[in-house]
Amino acid sequence: MTGARTRRWTMAGSGIEMIGIEVVPESARSGEPRSLFWPWFASNISVLGVSYGAFTLAFGVSFWQAVIAGVVGIVVSFALCGVIALAGKRGSAPTMVLSRAAFGVNGNRLTAALSWLLTVGWETVLVILATLATSTVFTRLGWGGGTGTKVVALVVVSAITVLAGVAGFAVVMRLQAVITVVAAVLTVVYMVLSADHIHWATVSSLPAGSAQHVIGALVFLMTGFGLGWVNAAADYSRYLPRRASARGVFGWTTFGGALGPVVLLIFGLLLAGSSADLADAIGADPIGALTTLLPTWFLVPFAIAAVLGLIGGAVLDIYSSGLALLTAGVRIPRYLAAGVDGVIMIAGTIYVVFFGSSFIGAFQGFLITLGVPIAAWCGVMVADVALRRRDYAEDELFDPRGRYGDVRVLPLILVVAGTAIGWGLVTNSFAGWLGWQGYLLGPLGLGGRDGDWAYAGLGILVALLIGLVGTLIGSAATVRRQEAATSPVRDVVTEPRA
Repeated sequence: MTGARTRRWTMAGSGIEMIGIEVVPESARSGEPRSLFWPWFASNISVLGVSYGAFTLAFGVSFWQAVIAGVVGIVVSFALCGVIALAGKRGSAPTMVLSRAAFGVNGNRLTAALSWLLTVGWETVLVILATLATSTVFTRLGWGGGTGTKVVALVVVSAITVLAGVAGFAVVMRLQAVITVVAAVLTVVYMVLSADHIHWATVSSLPAGSAQHVIGALVFLMTGFGLGWVNAAADYSRYLPRRASARGVFGWTTFGGALGPVVLLIFGLLLAGSSADLADAIGADPIGALTTLLPTWFLVPFAIAAVLGLIGGAVLDIYSSGLALLTAGVRIPRYLAAGVDGVIMIAGTIYVVFFGSSFIGAFQGFLITLGVPIAAWCGVMVADVALRRRDYAEDELFDPRGRYGDVRVLPLILVVAGTAIGWGLVTNSFAGWLGWQGYLLGPLGLGGRDGDWAYAGLGILVALLIGLVGTLIGSAATVRRQEAATSPVRDVVTEPRA
């Protein structure tokens, strides 16, 4: 079995990673926890983090309230990623394969499909932003910026993203190291050049919001940052040796993911709080609007920094979305799965860039709607990881007759219940077809869809807690039985490969 898996892991002559969702063999694992800094920092160093300053102030909070909500929301959400990354070290398999221990081998298909939808959505969002940013920069330089520019930008950004996703882990890690250095340096230069647009007197005079406003900002930032990555958190730690430090895996994942967003958000709050016009412009073009603060000579370097930062996130998403698609049951090689997701990503980008309207409305609607079920899944997964004391029984992650079972009902109930209750506690005015959300705000005495709690995002927190507490209480005995079980003596059932 180990030899077969080792052969799958090796690269094809073209340099394409051939491993799919199977367990990475011990002979192929290497590195130290600090290597996790590079992919997590690179995928979150995008100047989009600056635009989140305007998004956050739109909740009606003061600068200091926004800073508190940002630091807490970002760090806590990436700490959730850190916990799930521990599962990758223990099991050396993708996140959504390890999720089978909680949901059952076939019961996990539902959550894997949800994960696939989320990652495809995020990679599409990032490519949209890169395309719009390039168009804006070219327009300011007088080099066009119309349909032709958008088409070229879309082709270039999509090609890099898809090719890296198809190539696989080794290429992704090398690319992320380069993106980290280049994007970080250019982003610092951007901050220096635009710092004179900050007016502290204006920023400090922003009126304070209510507790509901602060909670809404905090939940939005949790969802926009760490909660958007939890379903991919073990995809990179799975290549580390089992002897790797658990504290190191948790710490470097959390630190690498949170560092850039915290710094960029605070700077973005200072910029957006200084100019209402800038804050409004960011809603229509979150990255392109930031170019209005720059001298002409730095527009091209800015475009490079912006596009590279977005590509860093999109590459991680397309790699993980391919793995999620395989875990959901699609029987094709990993590199083809990444290619399929790339086609969907390009189609979504074409629709929004050439036929869509305001970006931020669709973006917030996407985050709210998918944030609720993924929060419920995250609660279940974090609790499941916390309950375990031993490494996973690798082969049985692919065997519905093994200790993890076929379908585990309780975790699925928790996700469904968390989603149903969570959607009832959030509102979504950004798309007419989502207006049904918020149906519990009135019956629970929270003021209805127009009340003070309407935009607090309570549903995401509630869904997370339902999954977390429900699993800690209801699955503890099951996890103990799983870890005490002896592997059955029979031919191991492995995931069929195309």
